[in-house]
Amino acid sequence: QVQLVESGGGLVQPGGSLRLSCAASGSIFGINGMGWYRQAPGKERELVAVISSGGSTNYADSVKGRFTISRDNAKNTVYLQMNSLKPEDTAVYYCNLVRSPYEYWGQGTQVTVSS
Repeated sequence: QVQLVESGGGLVQPGGSLRLSCAASGSIFGINGMGWYRQAPGKERELVAVISSGGSTNYADSVKGRFTISRDNAKNTVYLQMNSLKPEDTAVYYCNLVRSPYEYWGQGTQVTVSS
């Protein structure tokens, strides 16, 4: 089993920054990749950013140039640095871990961008 614990969400003004963290524990050997997804009210969950075990990254077009995903393998933690936040970034952000053929999700952390 794998446990994912997210932190770092909150309320921020437009143009501000937040950093999300996701710490993985449990059976975390052989991880294929980790990432962040988000779900806004009334919308489907969407990919925000992912990072492979080799360090390759992929971002949604809507966050390219503003968000950066990174990981600390020693701490089994993945981060999402979010800059230049916009109201449309408001959503519940979920951490995701893939260890084929299984997929695990965190409980989610709320990010609200509002003045």
